Amino acid sequence: MRAGLSLCVYCGSRIGAVPAFVELAREVGRWIGVHKGQLVYGGGNNGLMGVVADATLEAGGRVVGIIPHALVDREFAKLDCTELHVVDNMHDRKRMMAERADAFLALPGGIGTLEELFEVWTWRQLGYHDKPVGILNAESYYDPLLAFLAASVRHGYMNDWQMDLVRVGSDAGQLLGELAQAATTRTGVVDLSEI
Repeated sequence: MRAGLSLCVYCGSRIGAVPAFVELAREVGRWIGVHKGQLVYGGGNNGLMGVVADATLEAGGRVVGIIPHALVDREFAKLDCTELHVVDNMHDRKRMMAERADAFLALPGGIGTLEELFEVWTWRQLGYHDKPVGILNAESYYDPLLAFLAASVRHGYMNDWQMDLVRVGSDAGQLLGELAQAATTRTGVVDLSEI
């Protein structure tokens, strides 16, 4: 039985070119473990995904990996997860990740990370869930994306309230604490199986 926050983390299946992002993934994993929490993630052993999972386990946290059959070899499924679920497809993966999480956090990553972030953000604006969503903007990684989104607001395709649905921060500990606090004060429970 878990005691702390169940955090779904979206991040790169590659290490990337910035060493600070590797340490960032470790910091997030350590925070989850130290706070007796649970990592919910894509189940891979590669890149930042593997780093955050290893750090969570090393710090005493639980790790729930969810990976489609087609990616078991490609992303080197992490066989030492506390729970490893092999599902039929990406839709099942993302739905199960959302169901098992109290909050969502995007670390640096590529199009898969962005797609997952935008999906849970969209689900939140549509009322499919009321779980907090965060973007860890370390080393200003997400600055260009945030500037684009601000332009979308200026052009009338988004509203400020939509932007306010996502918490953005550059300090991992502070943002994680905010997500944990927001997750404990949620007002509604939504059945994600309807998504």
